[in-house]
Amino acid sequence: MNLVIDLGNTYGKAALFDGEQMVSKYEKLPPEEIVSLARMARPENSIICSVSSDPAVLREKIVPYTHVALVLSHQLPVPVTNRYETPQTLGMDRLAAVVGATVRFPKQHCLSIDLGTCITYDLIDEEGSYYGGSISPGLQMRFQAMHTFTARLPLMEAEPTVKLIGGNTRAAMQSGVVYGVTAELEGMIGYFAGTYQPLTTILCGVMPVF
Repeated sequence: MNLVIDLGNTYGKAALFDGEQMVSKYEKLPPEEIVSLARMARPENSIICSVSSDPAVLREKIVPYTHVALVLSHQLPVPVTNRYETPQTLGMDRLAAVVGATVRFPKQHCLSIDLGTCITYDLIDEEGSYYGGSISPGLQMRFQAMHTFTARLPLMEAEPTVKLIGGNTRAAMQSGVVYGVTAELEGMIGYFAGTYQPLTTILCGVMPVF
């Protein structure tokens, strides 16, 4: 059994794998619950990907319960050729995304889109080379920005049903953010597909309306 841990900007997540088969997954975990999971599962191998806290701290806590405990970094050998200009500044969630894409869809142009606190677009080509991509604000960040940088707009969260034409201020904000992100996604996929054909697009993340 292998344990995969993802420490994101907003949530901690984990999953247990038997080979390539995911056995169980866990979301919105604080670090202490991840340690408890490792203690219970006693995985043979573990790997931590973090874009927030220092992964070495969590690694030390789970080491007693796993045979091998790795931290994903730009120095860890992975099955892609990392040509990012500043690999030491690359978010490990982005590296994990392209590694997963090339393993799942080998020898294909793959665009990995992660809908999290930020929206990341990362392209790995059919030769397994990764050069980078794009980063833009996520849904909640856009709502937060409208509230923070205006005098009267309220702080909101995405709703499951959003009308294109907002008949009031709150509905108009919902429309602007949700349909704005939708248009961005469609446009960015189109831009990448115009250069890399055929293109396989992978969506992941926690945005509720998508």
